[in-house]
Amino acid sequence: MATTLEPTVHAEEATTLARHWVGGAWTDIGVRSTSHNPATGEALGDFADGGREAAEKAVAAARIAFTGSSWRNDRKLRAAALSQLADRFEARLPEIAALFSSENGKPIPEAMFELGTVAPKLRYWAAMALTLQGRASEPEAGRLSLVIRQPIGVAGIITPWNAPVALAIRSLAPALAAGTTAVIKMPGQTALTNALFASILAEVPALGGGIVNIFTESGSEGARFLVESTDVPVISFTGSTHTGRAIAAAGAAKLKRLGLELGGKTPMIVFDDANLSMVVPVATAALTTFAGQFCMTGSRLLVQEGVADQVIAGLTASLSAIRLGPGNDAETQMGPLIDKAGVERVDGLVEAAITAGARVLVRGGPSADPRLAAGAFYHPTFLEIDDASLPIVRDETFGPVLTVQRFRTEAEAIRLANDSDYGLAASIWSGNAERLFRVGRELEAGTIWMNNWAMIYDEFEEGGFKQSGLGRLNGASGIDAFLEYKHLALAPGIVGE
Repeated sequence: MATTLEPTVHAEEATTLARHWVGGAWTDIGVRSTSHNPATGEALGDFADGGREAAEKAVAAARIAFTGSSWRNDRKLRAAALSQLADRFEARLPEIAALFSSENGKPIPEAMFELGTVAPKLRYWAAMALTLQGRASEPEAGRLSLVIRQPIGVAGIITPWNAPVALAIRSLAPALAAGTTAVIKMPGQTALTNALFASILAEVPALGGGIVNIFTESGSEGARFLVESTDVPVISFTGSTHTGRAIAAAGAAKLKRLGLELGGKTPMIVFDDANLSMVVPVATAALTTFAGQFCMTGSRLLVQEGVADQVIAGLTASLSAIRLGPGNDAETQMGPLIDKAGVERVDGLVEAAITAGARVLVRGGPSADPRLAAGAFYHPTFLEIDDASLPIVRDETFGPVLTVQRFRTEAEAIRLANDSDYGLAASIWSGNAERLFRVGRELEAGTIWMNNWAMIYDEFEEGGFKQSGLGRLNGASGIDAFLEYKHLALAPGIVGE
């Protein structure tokens, strides 16, 4: 922890403080706040809680680095830096996973899996940095046109608390490969993890001096400055649809380039020819991974009538048996929500759904286990519904609450799945390959899993339809938000002379 919590002497005591990383140096701009373990409620450490001032300094540093260094023009330097960062992150993976588990609540295996995606992603974009190219053509005799792609400038990246490091890298890696510099606003709920992440970045010399800047804030003043600043031409945001709309509205005044991956309400469609021995364990994981605090949580189950009773019975037993506990307990199957306010919010949504007619299959709710009383634990809840207009079906719950609805025909399943404001992801289960692709083509979502869930690859694009966002991350298209296209038209001579 010595590299993360820099010693800071205060008048009243000598203590440690997690700081921001701005312009290649540690700074404690902002008020002093405390990070807590959501599983126990205990204080983990203090951090500098920044705001507009921290964001302003970070943007200024990033702008100077973009215009005053060779970074934007040296693809070999960028590729080497991304590769070095991958190596450094891999070497410190257990350390950051342990801290993240304590601060966010995820079980250690989930934290290791999530953070284990970082190094491969960095290596993918290191390779892409070397293959970045434009095109050339002779539109008419004696005329040559070139299209080159250049970095857009300073990239503003705003990440959520549920997966702050992995999602920061998902935007940062293509931004750096493109040649931009970056300012990352990270959430107060994971402040100590943020600082450890920054310390790993600081181990790569080429990323210092303002190339990458990280500040933590619990509020939104700094993020608002990133969106409003004319020195930040592109924003890459991952978070709620509500906040995404606000960013889009504010960014429109500056004609800002926006990449928004927003909320989701993933339908899991189970046909009567599906392999049910696979459906139940995967659907259980789709709900309980990250305690349902995931934009791709499989929270909406649609089951064909012929197998509905069997699937419901299997999931009722599976969800009732989920073992809650702190992330460092090897027997824990699901960790806590991020805080007790989240527990109250989710339980309120469940109670409203029951009052509106949802039938209880498993009534989870706040844990009554005295050993977990200090934490933000919430047992999985399973509800059967007939009315797809209920808020528990239409709105993102961000907690371990699953609804199930029966359908008769393939056409009905497609209609129900598409009857949503969201379109981030969907999952289809069937033994008929033609049906999988036929239904997949009809679903209004950016990612369709067939006989699986949450299979994400660096090489393939990810993003939402409808209210689930704008733009794409991952894959070759992931770099587009961070580039400008420039046409250079050349007349080298007159043909025929």
